[in-house]
Amino acid sequence: MSYDANNIFAKILRGEIPCHKVYEDADAIVFMDVMPQSPGHTLILPKAQSRNLLDADPAVLAKIIPLVQKVAVAAKSAFNADGVSIAQFNETAGGQTVFHLHFHVIPRYEGKPLHIHARSMEEGSVLAANAEKLKAALA
Repeated sequence: MSYDANNIFAKILRGEIPCHKVYEDADAIVFMDVMPQSPGHTLILPKAQSRNLLDADPAVLAKIIPLVQKVAVAAKSAFNADGVSIAQFNETAGGQTVFHLHFHVIPRYEGKPLHIHARSMEEGSVLAANAEKLKAALA
């Protein structure tokens, strides 16, 4: 399948849809997931077009993985998490719902299950506050 330039993440990258941005450089953008499974649930996207890991340029992956690690370390600290899950889904059967390569960084807490993804939108004020917490931890 080919890349759909009208997917929601492509629209966010073009600035057509707002997001609670945490970080951006020439290669990637980091923002809060609007339907978080845990406080601080963050998305990391390369700006390069690819549907998922299966068709991504290895050079893009080489740039994005260190950023995923940096965000994971910062999120664990910023949200006083006991751990962190990194998730990345490929194709519909693999659980992918937005067809632009992205990584989820999800702070985790002992004995506390994750919320079901896509259950409801988080309040914008909460997302904005969480973005600021993560920005501070990344600084």
